[in-house]
Amino acid sequence: MKKWRSQLLDMDVQLSPRKIFDGHNGTAAAVFSKDHLLNHVLSAIPRGLGRDEWLHALPRALVAGFVKTDKEFQRKGQTSGTTATFVIVDGWTVTVACVGDSRCILDTQGGAVSELTVDHRLEENAEERERVTASGGEVGRLSIFAGTEVGPLRCWPGGLCLSRSIGDMDVGEFIVPIPYVKQVKLSTAGGRLIIASDGIWDSLSSDMAAKSCRGLPAELAARQVVKEALRTRGLKDDTTCIVVDIIPPDNTVQPATPTKKYNKLQSLFFRRKSQKSTAKLSKKLSAIGIVEELFEEGSAMLAERLGSEDSNGPSMSGLFICAICQVDLAASEGISVHAGSIFSTSSKPWQGPFLCADCRDKKDAMEGKRPSGVKVA
Repeated sequence: MKKWRSQLLDMDVQLSPRKIFDGHNGTAAAVFSKDHLLNHVLSAIPRGLGRDEWLHALPRALVAGFVKTDKEFQRKGQTSGTTATFVIVDGWTVTVACVGDSRCILDTQGGAVSELTVDHRLEENAEERERVTASGGEVGRLSIFAGTEVGPLRCWPGGLCLSRSIGDMDVGEFIVPIPYVKQVKLSTAGGRLIIASDGIWDSLSSDMAAKSCRGLPAELAARQVVKEALRTRGLKDDTTCIVVDIIPPDNTVQPATPTKKYNKLQSLFFRRKSQKSTAKLSKKLSAIGIVEELFEEGSAMLAERLGSEDSNGPSMSGLFICAICQVDLAASEGISVHAGSIFSTSSKPWQGPFLCADCRDKKDAMEGKRPSGVKVA
């Protein structure tokens, strides 16, 4: 399947979400996530916030929205799963959340390319392999005749190549829906976002994808990226691409090809980066005024991602609210996300955020403390 989409945004845009879901084992998880994820994210943001406060609350709301979407889909008892790359553009601020291996890259007007996501492939991510095995999963290659191992590293049971996704309840709860989240602020020169499924990235590096569509308007750029991926590798997987140009008002100039003088510095940015290298790259870009990094977190531990702020305290009804599913809780019902967690030594178990019993069970299952109570139909 090949698809492309483009969008031209100016700096006055208040909220513009863009998302890619690459489903596997059926389309049910991808369709469900498309229909519900945005609403779940927005419902986790407290009302009445100013713009800066809203952007500050967004990373945690993305975590809550992803987990709630996964939890509700798993109740259906279906075994489908999906990657998710979810991008919200608010003025010059870009916030990206991802699970799986669909990717979002930023091509700035200066010609530097950076990755705003992390690939959750077991083959390439040692930290994720360690987390999965520590939570009760097994990681290995497909074994065929005479014990010969073939293909990429997979998680067993299930044989999934990814360590994070929405759905996939037949694989195990150690395949978590907790997203890597990154938030950056562009300079007033703007930039171009390329959001695509792994069918693109298995064929093109981030640098190649950015170069292939420079100088083209947004409506042609996504099509060109897909065309280049097909020319390089053929149609072997879903090849979906979205291109979003973020530009100042009355400015239709696209990211230009950098001059030869800049190519030596640019070559430092065009190699594929690990999560640690990507963080270093972002700091370099910030230092030269291209993009400012506001937030980055990729931990798979819910207690770490929800933090210890008391932002989900008493609701309008005088009750507490579950930080994930947003249901009202009596004071005696809420269970702190930090209770019994060895990862939150600086927090006290009676401090929020709080979870309902169902979401607490979900958290424990993701950390390998107990099996999920959901049954596969």
